[in-house]
Amino acid sequence: MNWNTIQIGGGYLIRHEHGLRLLTTNARRERYADAQIDDYRRLSRRHFPWRAPLRMSLRARASGPITGTAGFGFWNNPLTPIGGVPALPAAIWFFHASPPSHLPLAQGGPASGWMCMTIDATTPRALRWAPLAPLVLLANRLPGVQRRLWPLVQRDLRITMVPVAAPTYLWHTYTLEWQAMCARFWVDDALVFETPTSPRSPLGFVAWVDNQCAVATPRGRLGWELLDAPGLQWLDIDQLQIEPQS
Repeated sequence: MNWNTIQIGGGYLIRHEHGLRLLTTNARRERYADAQIDDYRRLSRRHFPWRAPLRMSLRARASGPITGTAGFGFWNNPLTPIGGVPALPAAIWFFHASPPSHLPLAQGGPASGWMCMTIDATTPRALRWAPLAPLVLLANRLPGVQRRLWPLVQRDLRITMVPVAAPTYLWHTYTLEWQAMCARFWVDDALVFETPTSPRSPLGFVAWVDNQCAVATPRGRLGWELLDAPGLQWLDIDQLQIEPQS
């Protein structure tokens, strides 16, 4: 495929005999660092290339714990540090955010680390919460109310977040199946998560490593910053296949 690439702030892409290495080296909080490939640059969101149903599979390995965010899968590129027109998020992917990132958007789910994740805040059911957002965030400060109210919001925003084994120095195969009414995730051919929710089409493919940190909680705590990531950290991907299904 003809990938668009980003290599900024100490982020680099290196082709080698086992595939593609996305790495950052001595990233500093004063500057955004990103190594990324995608297939949607210069496209309007309605022309992003991928629609359900499809199946994506790749092999991945990593240098160790990654400081910042990383991942691979599909999203609508809602907002990035390098610009673009903001939008509400939609995604289905294997996603990683290291502490101090804190994203407890699915009750009982992880707030950081590697995870299978879906979200779609662009649907009519999600948008109906927009006028109520200040009241919802205020009400969620009461734990008893949050336990009853937030699952309704989570359902309508199609949010699912389930922890998954992180890539290690050994290769592992990561697969997702994106259907119109469900999503499935596998690691090394073992089904690790299945959900009846999935984002609407269209979305674009992305794989990346950067030094971002994000905070978003049901109680309205929001934040974003860059992290120091000294030394070299990398994510290798290989044998990427994206197969539309009938």
